[in-house]
Amino acid sequence: MAGKPSIVFAHGLWADGSCFNKLIPTLQAEGHEVFASQHGLNSLESDVACVNFTLNHVPGPIVLVGHSYGGTLITKAGTHDRVGALVYISALAPDEDETSQQQQDKFPPTPIFEQVEVVDGRVWMKPSGVPHFCGDLPEAEQKLVLATGAVPVADLFNQQVPGTAWRTKPSWFIVANNDETVHPDLERAAAERMGAQVRPVDSSHVPMLSHPDFVLDVIREAAKSLQG
Repeated sequence: MAGKPSIVFAHGLWADGSCFNKLIPTLQAEGHEVFASQHGLNSLESDVACVNFTLNHVPGPIVLVGHSYGGTLITKAGTHDRVGALVYISALAPDEDETSQQQQDKFPPTPIFEQVEVVDGRVWMKPSGVPHFCGDLPEAEQKLVLATGAVPVADLFNQQVPGTAWRTKPSWFIVANNDETVHPDLERAAAERMGAQVRPVDSSHVPMLSHPDFVLDVIREAAKSLQG
């Protein structure tokens, strides 16, 4: 079991590291060292720094996995020299000259953004937004997603830090065909731009929760590429 790549996860908005709980135990049982970054969505700079703290803590090579806004984080932090491969899950992946918001603005708005409110400088998802975020989960799991999600600062998507790891690191991209949070066309265009291995699935925005076995297979594929 020794010598397997480490796996590091980066979560998105309205989430924390527990959104990967259906993946982590299996990967650990298969011999990988696994950590999930617990960033606070307070600023892009601090979130990238938190991912980097995690990367510094685990041995390389590392498969760095990002969901949603976590794709922005792995795009920036993935330039770390221990990172060997990137896995994007229904994610953003802005280029060097783009912010997350600028990348989104190139595509039609998704239904989720009509179901949010800004309170105390934070963007909260209303309960009515949950079906657009994770509507293919059982009702009890949808409620858990709403209850455990971290809440982003309002201008997070307009912030910028350097780094475009997908220009130099091999990438895999899980496109969620039924996504109502990040537009599927954005996902497909981002995957094509980076030359990623594209893995589509008929899922909501959260395939790691609704299709964990599918996501595990993609992570295994990325990890295997680093063991040659």
